[in-house]
Amino acid sequence: MPKPGELTFAAPRGAVRPPRHLADLTPDERREVVAGAGEKPFRAKQLSQHYFSRLAHEPEQWTDIPAAARGKLAEALLPDLMSVVRHISCDDDTTRKTLWKLHDGTLVESVLMRYPDRVTMCISSQAGCGMNCPFCATGQAGLDRNLSTAEIVHQIVEGVRALRDGEVPGGTGEGAARLSNIVFMGMGEPLANYKRVVGAIRRLTDPEPDGLGLSQRGITVSTVGLVPAMLRFADEGFKCRLAVSLHAPDDELRDTLVPVNTRWKVREVLDAAWEYAAKSARRVSVEYALIRDINDQAWRADRLGRLLKGKPVHVNLIPLNPTPGSKWTASRPEDEAAFVQALELHGVPVTVRDTRGQEIDGACGQLAATER
Repeated sequence: MPKPGELTFAAPRGAVRPPRHLADLTPDERREVVAGAGEKPFRAKQLSQHYFSRLAHEPEQWTDIPAAARGKLAEALLPDLMSVVRHISCDDDTTRKTLWKLHDGTLVESVLMRYPDRVTMCISSQAGCGMNCPFCATGQAGLDRNLSTAEIVHQIVEGVRALRDGEVPGGTGEGAARLSNIVFMGMGEPLANYKRVVGAIRRLTDPEPDGLGLSQRGITVSTVGLVPAMLRFADEGFKCRLAVSLHAPDDELRDTLVPVNTRWKVREVLDAAWEYAAKSARRVSVEYALIRDINDQAWRADRLGRLLKGKPVHVNLIPLNPTPGSKWTASRPEDEAAFVQALELHGVPVTVRDTRGQEIDGACGQLAATER
């Protein structure tokens, strides 16, 4: 039975559960599985070192484990989770989008973006999305299923490996770079897959070799505003950043743009965000996709500024990356500038997000849609 704040969705008919993987399990659970396979429990730590620290995923690379045990341990804890359908790159190859095929044929996407001073990876937490936001390519496709903890984690592990191997150029140095930021802003609503997303955050931030040893402060979790889950997330003790996909300051419009608003209204969502900010001591991000003649009017900017004035918040304005055949498109430059100015007049910090990846179907769900 789900806990309060956890939304569940029926699996597609005939769906097969993802194979159990080391990244799904705590260190104690890994030792139990290894012992159950007839091996010494300390082999679990060796496997964790190979997976998280050495990024050595092929059994023949595990020279500290007897050859006779490698296949058995790989089957028990390191099965194949996903394969690359294709990579596509732009921005002089510093932005790389990957389309993954999961064990059951489901398609998901991730994006690795290397800047001169940082590296950000945008990952998926669900295959598709059930939130039904009409301007979002993923929302148009609907929900296929939740990703497992390991399927979420493996996207980042593969991104770390790609950086180590110099597959994504850029930055101030040559070759390898360290992953700086992870954003749960790919396919899906993270807080609708609550248990697995929380598990993924723990695997990503557990010290090596139990996890990747990344900083919680470098992780951003996005939500359209699932209020009970937001309040539960505030009690986890994380130092992650919470990003609220608001997209409208008034309930009348937000009911249309973000249908879950018919259940939890703008002020309820923001109150939950301030609760998270208070408990985490982290400023909240408000994500706002600027859509021409829909939500970019000056009076809406003023209303948003009044809602956020004096709060621990930063606004990210997102020029809409339109999806093929959609009636929604990006705001005019002059309307975008006026929106920024209106927020600044209220003393609200605001930036316009760098629009990377437009020429490679950058909006989440676009690449997967071309393969359906």
